[in-house]
Amino acid sequence: MSPSARRAIEESMTNAAVPLAKLKTEIEGFDLVSYGGLPEGRTTLLSGTAGSAKTVFAVQFLAAGIQMAEEPGVFVTFEESAADIRTNMRGFGWDIAKWEAAGKWAFVDASPRPGDPPAVTGDYDLGALLTRIEYAVNKLGAKRVSLDSLGGIFAQFAESGVVRHEIFRIAAALKQMGITAVMTAERAEEGGPLARYGVEEFVTDNVIILRNTLEQEKRRRTLEILKFRGTAHQKGEFPFTVTSEQGIVVLPLSAIELRQKSSNLRITSGNTELDQMCGGGFFRDSVILVSGATGTGKTLSTTEFMAGGYRSGERCLLFAFEESHDQLFRNASGWGWTSPGWKTRASCGWSVRIPRAPAWKTTSSS
Repeated sequence: MSPSARRAIEESMTNAAVPLAKLKTEIEGFDLVSYGGLPEGRTTLLSGTAGSAKTVFAVQFLAAGIQMAEEPGVFVTFEESAADIRTNMRGFGWDIAKWEAAGKWAFVDASPRPGDPPAVTGDYDLGALLTRIEYAVNKLGAKRVSLDSLGGIFAQFAESGVVRHEIFRIAAALKQMGITAVMTAERAEEGGPLARYGVEEFVTDNVIILRNTLEQEKRRRTLEILKFRGTAHQKGEFPFTVTSEQGIVVLPLSAIELRQKSSNLRITSGNTELDQMCGGGFFRDSVILVSGATGTGKTLSTTEFMAGGYRSGERCLLFAFEESHDQLFRNASGWGWTSPGWKTRASCGWSVRIPRAPAWKTTSSS
């Protein structure tokens, strides 16, 4: 082997050993799932059906950068107007107008305006749009850019080849500017193509799928990193939620460590015979699952457990997902528990509601 060939191989091995830098999104849980954030200086496609929180993710990516890392951001909108985004995101505590005034946030508004005629296709391209994005990036010194949503602009192109070329132009231009970018694209349905035109995922470096599936009449949100080119990430779907206090919160179940405390102290189950069977009662700080068919005494066991805590002067809290307050107290009186303190005592709490997640036919006590 020639010396020049050997040097080339050594250089390639050295470059391969250098891990790809990642930019922390500061989105709770996501940086654990992605092993550090989004690949820095690259474009990530964020795909999902309507209502899957794509726009929230795109906005939060910039908002978290401003709040946690003092990194300005540029938001390019193709569908919603800038005014609508400011209003809609205020519910998460993100004061975009304030950030704009401080020079930390800039909009590039390419959304259609009511009454505008359709754009003429043909030789139409995104050169002017790229110029506007570059100007905003340079003005703020931004390192983060979000584009929402690609479908709003590419509906003007009839040929998929043109779509692919224009997406590649955007991604290449952002990479040349050293920008870490998020592009959102809408899926027609869960389980279908990743994006509307079927080409977006092939011209971006990374792909994330947001799902909002309907299971047993309940919605379930999950996030999956389908592709991170040149770097590792956790595989599979991870549940997430959207809250008004934090925006998107990903639950990295595989990263949860089992550090809960345990105790040798016993507490009563409320039933003397059951306490004897359990060696003196239940362990405190434990979770007891009571499972059985209808009519086997699951609710009775739970009520006994509450009664035992009440008699011991402990604070008790019952969550009921099937019966109302009056039903619970009526049934308890039939078992001989008629103390009025159950309803009035401050140490006893009752929460009766229909659960958001499907309820199994089991009862747990702790």
